[in-house]
Amino acid sequence: MRNGSLEECVYEIEIEKEFSAAHFLRGYPGDCSNVHGHNWVVTAVVRAEALDDLGMAVDFRTLRGALDGVLDTLDHAFLNELEPFSERNPTSENIARYIFDELSRAVDSEAVAVAKVSVRESPGATATYAASK
Repeated sequence: MRNGSLEECVYEIEIEKEFSAAHFLRGYPGDCSNVHGHNWVVTAVVRAEALDDLGMAVDFRTLRGALDGVLDTLDHAFLNELEPFSERNPTSENIARYIFDELSRAVDSEAVAVAKVSVRESPGATATYAASK
């Protein structure tokens, strides 16, 4: 038991998907100001305090489908031309927040909520946007 009670524990469900896209960073003093691409790896974590009658917090298939719906708009796109990034730089941080917000709209309920989304643009370079509890 942690902190004396199991009631303080939650389930975390994690999925990982990839997408490829091009972007550039406006105002960046270096190579990233040029158009370039990444094969981003997105990790999404949802939390639930309880399980359903089948013993699941959320069906992996449901969660994957929701994340696919969000990533379909980003995959093989030029991110700077997409509305969420037309004025905001498509940094890994901003991409993580965008995916978090869109995924939350699709899956959040009384039973489950998106806890965090991480976006890895290259090995060893990951940005995470997380709920503050």
